[in-house]
Amino acid sequence: MDIEYFWNGIRLLQPNGAFRIGTDSVLISDFMTLPKGASVCDLGSGSGTISLLLCGRDADCTVTGVELQEAAYELFCRNIEENKLSDRVTPLCGDLRNIRELLPAGGFECVVSNPPYFPVTSGGISPNDALAIARTEVCCTLEDICAAAQWLLKYGGTFALVHKPERLCDLICTMRAHKIEPKRIRFVRHTQNAPVCLVMVEGKLGAKSGLTYLPDLLQYTADGEETEEYRTIYHH
Repeated sequence: MDIEYFWNGIRLLQPNGAFRIGTDSVLISDFMTLPKGASVCDLGSGSGTISLLLCGRDADCTVTGVELQEAAYELFCRNIEENKLSDRVTPLCGDLRNIRELLPAGGFECVVSNPPYFPVTSGGISPNDALAIARTEVCCTLEDICAAAQWLLKYGGTFALVHKPERLCDLICTMRAHKIEPKRIRFVRHTQNAPVCLVMVEGKLGAKSGLTYLPDLLQYTADGEETEEYRTIYHH
């Protein structure tokens, strides 16, 4: 059975199973820099959460979403139709490892991604193929994501992604290897004293070094209530 979510005027249909909306997708949609009327590519777009939430942030941006899994792609298309955004959101069913065959070089001001978090060597790969592809680097590695972003971005364009904090060194090294200099970083914690659970990083193609640390994003107070900022991001 499909489940409906509403954010900032966007209606998102999600199945009661795979391809569900995650906190990470919502947070990176809010974190990333989004210039007015920007052209954006969403790598690994899933059912379209990030793509559509960005349209809710800016009424003039355009988004192209690249998704490998056909079931997620079909739901992405459905969500575009439900929100009447076919003039602004373009879904592509394809493998981002073949990005040069899918999209032209330097065609976007912004690239965003909520990629698989876990290397295949981490163990515990889901027996569900859809979940395994979404969560583990069986079809898409950090190298693949950063290489695609480098190809897609205009010079000076921005690339934002969310990941697990234990992969931060891998992330920064891979971004730099593809000439994307990390410029903004923000850690996410469940509560003030909890360990970091997510990290969001934004880099700029061809930029000089210089990294700005934003204050940690706290999801809940010590009493278990949502923080004001977290509520604002979720439009509660």
